[in-house]
Amino acid sequence: MEADLTLLVNGQQHILRLDPETPLLYVLRNNLGLNGPKFGCGLQQCGACMVLLDHIAWPSCQLPVRQTTGGVAITTLEGLTRPDGTLHPVQAAFVQEQAAQCGFCLNGMIISAVSLLKQYPQPSEEAIRNGLFRVLCRCSVHTRAIRAVQRAAASG
Repeated sequence: MEADLTLLVNGQQHILRLDPETPLLYVLRNNLGLNGPKFGCGLQQCGACMVLLDHIAWPSCQLPVRQTTGGVAITTLEGLTRPDGTLHPVQAAFVQEQAAQCGFCLNGMIISAVSLLKQYPQPSEEAIRNGLFRVLCRCSVHTRAIRAVQRAAASG
């Protein structure tokens, strides 16, 4: 049964007529055209679908959209870039450290890193490893991703 739902995505309010049980990932990609979050495993285990919910990294592939209404601030990879095109410090650090190969895990890595740095501005290497733990990467860029998070933390 569809209902009018109000979502706050990347600072903009959207009123959409949806089935409240639709996974947030599908709404972001299919209704709002945001392709940063990816469909990976569909089981909330790979991290490709990560978004920020009030600054906390959360997998969106099984999350019913009804749980993200009522003023929850949803931020996708696209929402991190400033309106003038300037990259978020974490995005810039990932570019500088060349911390991507195929790019499929990149959304989850960056979203997780932003969330981590919001909670712990100067994390240890162990904290960074734990913060990125929920994101699977087959290209072996983990050491570069850790360096990117360290770089972003150092840039303030």
